[in-house]
Amino acid sequence: MHYERDVLPLIEVNYNNLTPAEKVIADFFLANNLDMDFSSKKIAAQLFTSEASLSRFAKKCGFEGYRQFIYRYRETLTSANQRVDSDIKHILSTYQELLNKAYTLMDGEQIKKVAALITQKRQVFVYGKGSSGVAAEELKLRFMRLGIHIECITDDHIMKMNSAVVGPECLAIAITVSGKTQEVLSSLKTAKAKGAATVIISSVYMRDWDEYSDYILPIAAKENLELGKLISPQFPILILCDVLYTNILQVNKSEKEVLYGLTLFELGSHRS
Repeated sequence: MHYERDVLPLIEVNYNNLTPAEKVIADFFLANNLDMDFSSKKIAAQLFTSEASLSRFAKKCGFEGYRQFIYRYRETLTSANQRVDSDIKHILSTYQELLNKAYTLMDGEQIKKVAALITQKRQVFVYGKGSSGVAAEELKLRFMRLGIHIECITDDHIMKMNSAVVGPECLAIAITVSGKTQEVLSSLKTAKAKGAATVIISSVYMRDWDEYSDYILPIAAKENLELGKLISPQFPILILCDVLYTNILQVNKSEKEVLYGLTLFELGSHRS
């Protein structure tokens, strides 16, 4: 592999040896990320300095002169922009992959049945921790606007206490991207034993879940998605949330739209 020395570290390592005028030049090149007219005349005028200062600056950074410095600086700039462009494409392609997977995994009939449960049950509880807990909060905010009585629980102890007091009039939803969040699954199991309807939202499937889950809604997965390194782990859950929301909206649609309008009005009145 062939390596080229990046210009920016050379500026940084020599920064303390520069004069105040040369530091102005250094600051400009360190902060800039745009390709432009880097001619000595143009840059000198832009920075209110002299072409001779540009030359001295370049030599202190280890170059023969300003022309050689700019030649290498352009290479650094192009390489950096290409890396950024590559990262953007990678992220967007990953989101597209997740969207395609989500479409494949969604079972329209099953989603309708879960949406119906959400509207029929007196109280809905959503359990989730970490990034799944964040998504659970979003579900709560979205469904509240449609008049759904819903609570989001992300604390272990409250989760256990709550699952022990739910009953047949309740729906408990467990969100676990990895399928390994035992506190969430254990709470759902207790809720099922108390007669509650139960749903698991996960990117994996375990056979023993069938014993205490009425419905399992799969979400799209990507390796190490739950770690949230590049892609938001909530993304596949929020796709499902939007689909459920749309289905719930179809139940007594006019009534739901009135409730949604009222919540927006209340939010607006509290801001003023």
